Amino acid sequence: MKYFFYLLLLGIVTSCELTETLHINADNSGTITLDSHRNENSYMQIAREEYSKETVFKDTTYVFQEYIDNYNANFIKYTSQEQELFNAFKNVKVHIQKSAYDKEFRTTISQSFHKVEDIADLSKTENYASDIKHNYALTAEEHYYDIRFTFTGNNFNRIVSITDEDRFQKEKEKIEQYKKQLANLKLVQSYTLKYRFPRKIKSVSNSNAVISADKKSLELQFLIFDFLQNPKSTNLEVILE
Repeated sequence: MKYFFYLLLLGIVTSCELTETLHINADNSGTITLDSHRNENSYMQIAREEYSKETVFKDTTYVFQEYIDNYNANFIKYTSQEQELFNAFKNVKVHIQKSAYDKEFRTTISQSFHKVEDIADLSKTENYASDIKHNYALTAEEHYYDIRFTFTGNNFNRIVSITDEDRFQKEKEKIEQYKKQLANLKLVQSYTLKYRFPRKIKSVSNSNAVISADKKSLELQFLIFDFLQNPKSTNLEVILE
């Protein structure tokens, strides 16, 4: 039974489709959205007969600032550096939909920003909200990479860096094991970048990126497992005209 639930948890990651949509305006402001939804065909292969037994229903929306306000007694216990980190997420909005009846499992995390450098690492939003609510120590987090963005002149960068080398190596080994266990299944686990810029694209560092007809947008897709095993491989440099 434990093994089954282990596979079920694994299925949440391996049957997920992620889309990171970024729109930058001429003044360097814009919006970014990280949309994660479960691919039902993929998940069904892992859940098997338990798939039809799901009963969950949840539809909730919150702004990260609400956690800072509602659990302020916990928030003020963090160091000034940790509070600064949380404050970077203040205007991040989260919408969670889980419906066993409709088979719709989706989480949409979005942020409006004044400049590209203000973009938070949206994938950590729910973890950080839980930390504040339960007064968990940030040192207990298991994150091993960080995503940030820069935009200077005509040069845009998506920069992924490893923050915990030991954990990174352990995760690489785990994912290799997952790949072997799931090798016979046809799973969808895509991670797609969709970026829109205020000017035409002159060049992109990743040759797999597809540039739109008007040359102001690009789309790049890779596998979630590939990203988790080598986050830095998704670094991206875009030069605009």
